[in-house]
Amino acid sequence: MVTKAPEASPQDTADRRETPLEAELRRLAGSVPDPELPVLTLEELGVLRAVHCLNPGSVEVELTPTYTGCPAVEAMSTDIERVLHERGIPDVTVRRVLAPAWTTDDITDEGRRKLREFGIAPPRAVREDQGPVTVALGPTRTAADAAAATLLGAPEAGDAPLRCPHCGSTDTELLSRFSSTACKALRRCLDCREPFDHFKEL
Repeated sequence: MVTKAPEASPQDTADRRETPLEAELRRLAGSVPDPELPVLTLEELGVLRAVHCLNPGSVEVELTPTYTGCPAVEAMSTDIERVLHERGIPDVTVRRVLAPAWTTDDITDEGRRKLREFGIAPPRAVREDQGPVTVALGPTRTAADAAAATLLGAPEAGDAPLRCPHCGSTDTELLSRFSSTACKALRRCLDCREPFDHFKEL
């Protein structure tokens, strides 16, 4: 079961060190495959934030969803509970933590390598630091503008070239802003002609 609780302050988190048992349980919880992208574990996806032993037999796991309303959170929670129950922990609570928000920068290098190997273009780096994010309003786009951009596969302003996971070419086009899941777009390589998923940046 996923519960929401008041956020711990950054100072509280910084003052507390992970025990050897918490580290072991974190490894176990982190080894759970993502239900939508089973090629990645929750640790590699970057959604597992912490494991706290509250008292003997009672553990709290902090999990950050990839976006509000992500349907995979309940499945992640159930799988974490199962793995920790199998380890002998009878009382497991998974707490949803919304701050700091998850971004695709939280995907590990190993996770990006696995995505590429699985034929999914990993997300490009969004930002290099964890400071404030500048948000600005762009020009108004009409439905016709958006449709034309989609047909042409035009990148958004500031986008770095997107590399085909099959042949490495950066000559790719956008076919659809959504693929099998909301977090992926469907693209095609104009060199090897193979379609592929792209894990969109967030």
